[in-house]
Amino acid sequence: MRRLLFSALVLLLAAGCARRETPVEAGIRTQTLHLGNGAEPQTLDPQLVTALTDANLMLALFEGLCALDERTSEPLPAAATRWEVSADGLVYTFHLRENLKWSNGDPLVAADFVFAWRRALSPALAAEYAYLLFPLKNAAALNAGELTDFSQLGAEAVDDRTLRLTLEQPTPYLPALTVNPVWFPLNPRVIAAGGTPDQRGNTWTRPATYVGNGPFTLQEWRPNAHVIVRRNPHYWEAAAVRLNTLVFHPVESAETEERSFRAGQLHITHGLPVTKIAPYRTEQSGVLRTDPFLQTVFLRFNTTRPPFDRAEVRRAFALAIDRAAITGSVLRGANQPAPHFTPPDLAGYTARATVGTDPAEARRLLAAAGFPEGRGLPVIKLQVRSDALQPAMAEVLQAQWQRELGVRTEITILEQKTWIQNQQALDYMVSGAGWIGDFADPLTFLDLFVGDGGNNWTGWHDPAYDALIAAAIGTTDLAARREIFQQAEALLLSAAPMTPVFFGTKTHLVHPSVRGWEPALLGFHRYKRLYLEP
Repeated sequence: MRRLLFSALVLLLAAGCARRETPVEAGIRTQTLHLGNGAEPQTLDPQLVTALTDANLMLALFEGLCALDERTSEPLPAAATRWEVSADGLVYTFHLRENLKWSNGDPLVAADFVFAWRRALSPALAAEYAYLLFPLKNAAALNAGELTDFSQLGAEAVDDRTLRLTLEQPTPYLPALTVNPVWFPLNPRVIAAGGTPDQRGNTWTRPATYVGNGPFTLQEWRPNAHVIVRRNPHYWEAAAVRLNTLVFHPVESAETEERSFRAGQLHITHGLPVTKIAPYRTEQSGVLRTDPFLQTVFLRFNTTRPPFDRAEVRRAFALAIDRAAITGSVLRGANQPAPHFTPPDLAGYTARATVGTDPAEARRLLAAAGFPEGRGLPVIKLQVRSDALQPAMAEVLQAQWQRELGVRTEITILEQKTWIQNQQALDYMVSGAGWIGDFADPLTFLDLFVGDGGNNWTGWHDPAYDALIAAAIGTTDLAARREIFQQAEALLLSAAPMTPVFFGTKTHLVHPSVRGWEPALLGFHRYKRLYLEP
């Protein structure tokens, strides 16, 4: 008996001393990938997402006609197996795969795409990204309420597996557009069960009723904790999907995320504090990733609110920024200063117009506006997102504007949801902002500031600018199109409803067990290609 008691005690002590398996280690064993996603989702409705962090989830739960090759940003067959284009570039015919199904087992047909696009263009839904559908004939007029008969939309389900899209003008990048969530299909029966199609509060997005067509399906959404998705057995290529589960962690603090990575809680982080880049570069370079990223970080000015209702004041604040100081000392050289809005060499286009650092001219403009040495200006309220970069950028801007313009700046750091809502409602004075291209073309950056654009959160509207963007959209000659973009960007930088600060890179941590995580210029990853290996 004594020997048995001693043996039991030894086993208990051994169990108590054994190291507990971390989520990362358990994930390798069970093919469960833990990712930092940067923010709590605003919505799981693909046609209403406005942030990349929400789009990350959509790419797991849905699939469009095409997917993007991470390295080249070229469109690849996805729900559509192939497509043809008419000689005049105005008609695209997409052929869907056989036996496509929704995650609840319902058949997925071509009409489900048409239903989703009509819904996205409904004026009542007010989808911010509806403009990505505007290449379709009559899409803009339907979205504006100028037409009400949605059968006039240039999208027709010829049969269950064939879609015919008729365009307003040739749009050679159309297949790449279809990878964006606003282009994803929806199950009409599921939407109807949750409410009306154009109802923003439609309950279909709850886990119990959620239906998608992607490689994974929603299992659980626990706010401010995680979103869990599991392999979808009805996905057309389910046999090739190697991960069983993805767990998205909405960690907004880059410092917290980095500690979670070190503690074995995450396989992939969304970002990395700039103060940690150098230590990882020298001590753990195998997990550090610094990838190209089609992004510009900039400032939005609320042009409806004094003093930024005056272009001279906006230009003064723009010229007082030393962008090289921000990228060099604060961002540790991980990002490049942005003298213009569009990233350089974007589909062969680099802006000629620039905004530099000229404190003397900034002070002259401010004095001409009636605020010599900043006298008479209110406290400038600058809001930024609580990410790895914007708060550090804000502190430098605060010092630079005080030194060069004599103004006082008050910084507010907000979670992503509130930060976006304030910009949408024009409830801010100056806001940090970022834009990631939806496709590799200058248009995806420059059409952000058309007067009625769903993501133009500045209050600025210039008919001349809108006319230039419209002209570029209707021009097929590449040289002429680029020249129109040059004029548009020069006008934008002069009017200064925004000012660029730096170009983005994707700096984050990736555990050595992760396979298939390619650099993605647009931030779009094909989760079905990922797996974990010891």
